[in-house]
Amino acid sequence: MQAVSTMHEQLGVRVACAAVELPRATWYRAQARARRAASGTPSEARPCAASPRALSPVERQRVLDLVHEPRFVDVAVPQVWATALDEGTYLCSRSTMYRILRPLDEVRERRDQLRRPVYTRPELLATGPNQVWTWDITKLKGPRKWNYFHLYVIIDIFSRKVVGWMVAPRESAALARKLIAWTIAKEGVVPGQLTIHADRGSSMTSKDVALLMADLGVTKTHSRPHVSNDNPFSESHFKTLKYRPEFLERLGSLQDARVFCAGFFEWYNNQHCHSGIGFMTP
Repeated sequence: MQAVSTMHEQLGVRVACAAVELPRATWYRAQARARRAASGTPSEARPCAASPRALSPVERQRVLDLVHEPRFVDVAVPQVWATALDEGTYLCSRSTMYRILRPLDEVRERRDQLRRPVYTRPELLATGPNQVWTWDITKLKGPRKWNYFHLYVIIDIFSRKVVGWMVAPRESAALARKLIAWTIAKEGVVPGQLTIHADRGSSMTSKDVALLMADLGVTKTHSRPHVSNDNPFSESHFKTLKYRPEFLERLGSLQDARVFCAGFFEWYNNQHCHSGIGFMTP
């Protein structure tokens, strides 16, 4: 503002305001405020007189009496307004009817509404390996249409290392239980050390997997319902898998899928420079 004050006399208000990226309206408003302060004139108060078209208390009561008639006890406001209009009575607009009834809490939804529980966003934080794992299942196309192989992958989010994986002909909670138990034993995880995160697929929320984690002293967390970005580590990993140049659109057999995945995970764990960990390898 001070810069405009020193420039506008030589350059004009428009050029001076454009030079400092200040709206001219702001400049004129500040000048008017300064003049009022210098002259001792109080700021103009905004008039708060009621609109001449506003309903009087008697007219507002007539609207309430109409809406409270027994025949309108289960009728919505637009229906009340239309019925009265058909009968030759016009008291106010529909929006005014709502405005009169709102302070009385008479226009709220009377039907039972679904109240979804508030789910806390999962916070996955690991300061070392084997503290937090995330796992998910993706489909790999088989040799024929509607034929798929299911790839199970467990990732350590601290190092982004794939600690366990399996290709199976179907998605199954029993298979997921075996993979998790084998991976925990292979990594030497002790009870109370590990948290495993997953989305809300049927295998992830199954009773078999839940009981296994409880038996092994593993904490489990899940994504919020209908939220696709609460398991970003697994989703990012699957994108890396399917965007590799050597990724096959269709795999000829279950054995072919396992051979391909073995080569991919060898590359991913030992050669892939991961952006999430400072372009180091897992």
